[in-house]
Amino acid sequence: MGPQRSRLSGAYGLRFTFARQNGSIPKVIARRILLFSINQYDFPYPVFPLGAMQVEAALKQAGHHVHFVDYNVNRAPVPELVATFKPEYVGISLRNIDDALIQRRETFFDSLLNLVGELRQHTRAIIVLGGSGYSIFPEELLERSGADYGIQGEGETRFLKLIEALDRGSDCSHLAGLVYRQNGVVRLNARARVESGGDIITSQASPELTGYYLRRSSMLNLQTQRGCALECCYCTYPLLEGRNYRRRPPEVIADELAAMEARGARYVFIVDSVFNTSQAHVIGICEAILKRGLKLKWCCFLRPKRLTRDLMNLMARAGLTHIEFGSDSFSDPVLEAYGKALTYRDILEASEHAAAANIDYAHFLILGGPGETAATLEETITNSKRLPNATLMARVGMRVYPGTPLFDRLNQQPDGPPLPPLLQPYYYIAPPLTQEGVLTRLREAAAESSNWIYDDPPPEYYKMAERLRSRGVIGPLWAYFAMMQRLGGLGAA
Repeated sequence: MGPQRSRLSGAYGLRFTFARQNGSIPKVIARRILLFSINQYDFPYPVFPLGAMQVEAALKQAGHHVHFVDYNVNRAPVPELVATFKPEYVGISLRNIDDALIQRRETFFDSLLNLVGELRQHTRAIIVLGGSGYSIFPEELLERSGADYGIQGEGETRFLKLIEALDRGSDCSHLAGLVYRQNGVVRLNARARVESGGDIITSQASPELTGYYLRRSSMLNLQTQRGCALECCYCTYPLLEGRNYRRRPPEVIADELAAMEARGARYVFIVDSVFNTSQAHVIGICEAILKRGLKLKWCCFLRPKRLTRDLMNLMARAGLTHIEFGSDSFSDPVLEAYGKALTYRDILEASEHAAAANIDYAHFLILGGPGETAATLEETITNSKRLPNATLMARVGMRVYPGTPLFDRLNQQPDGPPLPPLLQPYYYIAPPLTQEGVLTRLREAAAESSNWIYDDPPPEYYKMAERLRSRGVIGPLWAYFAMMQRLGGLGAA
């Protein structure tokens, strides 16, 4: 699974994922830290900045004075912020590099470069970059931006250790995951293995911030674990979070959900790359939810494998109302080439269990990747018709990110063309297939079956969604779209 999910997903794209290490937060001299979450992409709705809020919580717990700026909520002028707060350190979270849509190829890192440039004009504070988007291109973005340091991957503790080292005037070049300059050359340190998930800090959002996201998106976000040991060929989650799973205790998750419910939340999106990495983990959390008597509804990413009917029913009783399956294809040869380690039979059984439990679900598909042919594309379209009440979120082409198995595979082709710079979106489509050819077939499938979604909905859909939210309808927007498609309210995008 990974970042190549639709913008209708409840947890769009990559996440700003930072974690504590070694079970402790170092105590340091209190500093004034200006922390930015610069994600401004709010279609189909703005996403709660969970990772950046966890960093804020870690900094405050260590005794620092933090002013948090969320560009979705309040974008005060930089000169005013600097003059008022007088920061000694500035942290900037870049959540996404691009939109993962081959038709648009919209990028988001210019805002990072512009912000660093503006900060340089008004403050001498040390500027530190982070976030999941930044962590995919850490050296290039540090070089381009002119920031002082970067942190690749999880960063609550790493940011604190960097501040502590700089305050003491000691050498910080040994810190795990640090991006820095040495003799004019940008260096990137390897990241240390993080063992525990039980000490991931709970974010402490202000009522203003929480209220904004509840009004605009109807949901808050929650992370129950980090890490991904799967081998999906395009995915950056193992690079960002590591391959060892770090699961939080079910009772802690229930406590956090209870706090969200007390703040007025009715719906939560679990942002784990895959929620069902362990049956025991899922069962423990569901039982903790039921024991607390929580009424929250929720959605999560599930891997369509080893999902029994009993487990699906338990999740439904605990509040699961929507599932996003990272299936990618309905053709076994393509699933094998993608590194999915599952089959269409697994996908069909998971879909049948979800439908039997009255849970709305969507399958996210990447059409045209390695191993795709005209025949396998037809197989996916044909097999899609066997899935009861499924919503199909399809994308054309596979975005190539550095460090992934797909990147390594393409680089190792002796006769293949060299890969272009990947900061600008580059998509792989298996020859002789073409972008337009796959898109044309996708349009035809969508015209035949109303459950296909292959691009952002038209503007009138967003207006309809806002009206539904104002009336108390909650959940991911693909579910609204699928409902309206079935009712004949909108044509295919």
